[in-house]
Amino acid sequence: MMKTLSPTLFKAASLRAALAAGAMLAAIPAAYAEMSATTLTDLNVRAGPGPQYPAVGVATRGSAAVLDGCMEGSNWCRIDVNGLRGWAYARYLATDMGGTTAIIQERRTELSVPTVAYEGETVVAPSEPLELVGPVEEVEAVTPPPTVRTYITENPVDTVYVEGEAVVGATLPNTVAVQPIPDYEYQYVTINGQPVLVDPGTRRVVYVYR
Repeated sequence: MMKTLSPTLFKAASLRAALAAGAMLAAIPAAYAEMSATTLTDLNVRAGPGPQYPAVGVATRGSAAVLDGCMEGSNWCRIDVNGLRGWAYARYLATDMGGTTAIIQERRTELSVPTVAYEGETVVAPSEPLELVGPVEEVEAVTPPPTVRTYITENPVDTVYVEGEAVVGATLPNTVAVQPIPDYEYQYVTINGQPVLVDPGTRRVVYVYR
């Protein structure tokens, strides 16, 4: 025969369960609290915290992500985008901060972003990464013809490493040499292992081959 708890015993049992649950939640470190983030542009998700690590996928502009945290002394953060887990650059991640959009890279301390560590095999970039110039802004969409990709493939250039990612709208430093394409208005260069098209007048990236 199934026993039924009296109202007094039921309340006591419920209280003990609630206290136990509260103790379990209190025991979870604050560093493990999930933070939400949004990608500000089409963004590579990489296997490790740096442009020298391979891309494991692409998070499209406006994708919702879970931000685990960022590395100490680095602007690379570990995120999860619909099950795609890896590292992304904090300059292109934003979150809500009291009703305003906050760039993770700029407001990391105020947002109390947790610190996480990279536990995989370290890959060293062959050269010191350059810094992209200026903020990323929207540019007119470019759809290059297949002949452009063919030309770039047949005329490869050495990779130039930049800090973060070469994304559409970013401006290349003046020290980065870009190459002309016959009978085409844009030029090209390989950034972080990926060919990109550049507007020669503004030096802004207008297309990224992925």
